[in-house]
Amino acid sequence: MSDVKFIVREPLLDPSQRVIGFQLSWQNNVKNAELDTSALSDLMSFVARELEDTEKGFLLGDSLIFLEAVPGLLQAEGLRHLSPKNTVLIFSKRYFGDEISLAAIKELRALGFGICLKNADISALERSFFSLITHFEVQLDSSNLTAQAKMYAALKQSNVQMVARNVGNWQDFDACAALGLSSFVGKLHLTPRPNIAQKGLNTTQTTILQLMEMIRKNADIQQLETVVKRDAALAYKLLRYINSAGFGLRTEVQSLKHAVTILGYSPLYRWLSLLLATASTSGNSPVLLETAIVRGRFAEILGQPFMSKTEAENLFVAGMFSLLDRLLGLPMEEVLTTIQLPEPVVEALVSRSGIYGPYLALAEACELNSMLVASLAETLKISTQDVNKAHLSALVWAKNIAAA
Repeated sequence: MSDVKFIVREPLLDPSQRVIGFQLSWQNNVKNAELDTSALSDLMSFVARELEDTEKGFLLGDSLIFLEAVPGLLQAEGLRHLSPKNTVLIFSKRYFGDEISLAAIKELRALGFGICLKNADISALERSFFSLITHFEVQLDSSNLTAQAKMYAALKQSNVQMVARNVGNWQDFDACAALGLSSFVGKLHLTPRPNIAQKGLNTTQTTILQLMEMIRKNADIQQLETVVKRDAALAYKLLRYINSAGFGLRTEVQSLKHAVTILGYSPLYRWLSLLLATASTSGNSPVLLETAIVRGRFAEILGQPFMSKTEAENLFVAGMFSLLDRLLGLPMEEVLTTIQLPEPVVEALVSRSGIYGPYLALAEACELNSMLVASLAETLKISTQDVNKAHLSALVWAKNIAAA
């Protein structure tokens, strides 16, 4: 794999706002650039190595991975190691007009891969294509939704799933959802839904903050247990997280005391930070919460080779809390007056400075098609390959946590 390519992800949401997949691509600021067969093959090989396990299978569960493709990839090494049922290959309409290319696409479909058609006019689509494609990419035209709705209703009679591209605001997402379309949401995954954001902390979050402060002051375990027992649902969720595949324990933790005995106080702090975000009752899109979890784990993995275990766990907290203002519907300054955090974490959250700031900034930049990624990685002396491995590893970890 070339040392100059960084992976970019774009979430795919179903009409109920659930994250059902991602498009993975190499960072590229040239719009409509010609697809490079070698680069696409490299991406497939890398994705297969990081997301496929010989024993566990596809590591992102039932999620779909969308990858740009060209017919010449049929013999690509990486393609043979991808899970066909979890992989959707995106082809431009022009390949369907060439007999040799169409034969290659048919073979890929026969192998079980999903086929997404783009750059096509839905009203002029040949009926013979409907048995070949699994997804159809549409460009939302919010000024002419009535006509679009009629076309999409006709397409619903087939088994083809429609996905909208470049959905830039929640109003357009709702329009797509009403039409039954899943949506690639670009930067929208970082934007809270308007008018429904929770203002301030709910009762459970107040309890979690109390626990975090007690841990910071090394309170006695019996005092911690007394507070946890006030909220049975909180205690249950905390133990589920600790026992999840994301933590990798070999022994099942039965109680808070047992967790502290095995893990100590520091890891408990990070799990409470995760609970603080997931306890939001704001009605925010699940994609915002998942992004916070991925960002926290991503930053932590990036920092692990360069700092102590406790410092790396603080990176996780910084990553999680970097979106807490949007999850809670409060300005970051107000969030920081409510939660007592170590000064280096505060520096990272406020100005992306200090020991943790650059790692958090790098994790953020990788969520977008940002040219800052290369310079940040170079400054931190982290290779392109290690950044990409950390990125996909964080996605897998977040999926395991979401399933807890």
